[in-house]
Amino acid sequence: MAAPVAPVADQLDARVAELGFELVHTEWAGSLRRPIIRLRIDRPEGEGSVTVDDCAVVSRGLEPWLDTVDVLPERYVLEVSSPGVDRPLVRPRDFVRFAGEEVAVRGNGLLAGRARRLEGVLLGLSSDDDRIRLRLPDGSEVEVPLDEVTGAHVVYRWA
Repeated sequence: MAAPVAPVADQLDARVAELGFELVHTEWAGSLRRPIIRLRIDRPEGEGSVTVDDCAVVSRGLEPWLDTVDVLPERYVLEVSSPGVDRPLVRPRDFVRFAGEEVAVRGNGLLAGRARRLEGVLLGLSSDDDRIRLRLPDGSEVEVPLDEVTGAHVVYRWA
């Protein structure tokens, strides 16, 4: 489904921002004949949690534009949701915004020479913004190059 994705993906971030939200993650699923576009949105920093009404606002705001995108078939599915308690960390700004939170980071190979998956307190980004800084449970601090990370998310501990 790579062909229709690029023209739409290039504009989604700006269009979601125009509606007053932040695009956290986009997932493309389904088939060429009936693609599914799954968006996870968030409010700008410090503005509270995403509600069902917020998801409806974004969905209604994007649908008229998506209906005019030539590369999408008429029968696409748009799903808009909150980022959830295990919010993905995707962009460098996410690693700055969620500094101080417990996170999980995974990669294809060993991260910081330790494991493919690390959990710890996010300390932010290195001064050149190309490495994630973590404090591990044993108190040690490590840096993981962003280009070695295949996924990261906030860890939510259920009380």
